[in-house]
Amino acid sequence: MTPEEYRQVTAFSRIDGAYVGVLWIVSFAFSIIGLTSGGLGLAGTLLAIASPVYAFTRLRKFRDYALDGNISFSRAMVYYVFIFFYASIIFALAQTVYFQFMDNGYMLRAYESIFSAPETANMLSMWGVSYQEMVDSIREIVSMSPVMMALNVMSMNITIGIVLSIPVALIVKRNGYISNNTPV
Repeated sequence: MTPEEYRQVTAFSRIDGAYVGVLWIVSFAFSIIGLTSGGLGLAGTLLAIASPVYAFTRLRKFRDYALDGNISFSRAMVYYVFIFFYASIIFALAQTVYFQFMDNGYMLRAYESIFSAPETANMLSMWGVSYQEMVDSIREIVSMSPVMMALNVMSMNITIGIVLSIPVALIVKRNGYISNNTPV
């Protein structure tokens, strides 16, 4: 990839990464609110699951409109990983702000309430997990600093982006030929 192509990939992926980052922030907000309201929690989960598909469509738009329908495997892969990288930075900043200034123990209290419900206690016992073990696990997570929580989620999101970039790049790549080897 030439320096010009690299600048183009980073410029476009920053914009698309911002879109995905905002999608993740909305998903996170819905998930936090959904701890006490099931419908929004489901919406948050669906948004999170839809984000790789949205990144895929943004990659296709980049290929079709910025590159006239041609993109190499490596360029597609780098673009997709960069979308996740930039989205992860934005999302990590939002999570840090939330856990540092806004949570005030809300998440811990919500999870304790969820795990103390009789149906959840039955489910946990079927899995061989006690209520106290689950609460201790949640307390351990919540006791982490906001920056460490955000960095853990950031590294997980970047790893997911790297793993997903391989099949996505294989699907999206085009070398200037259509299926019957006729130049585009």
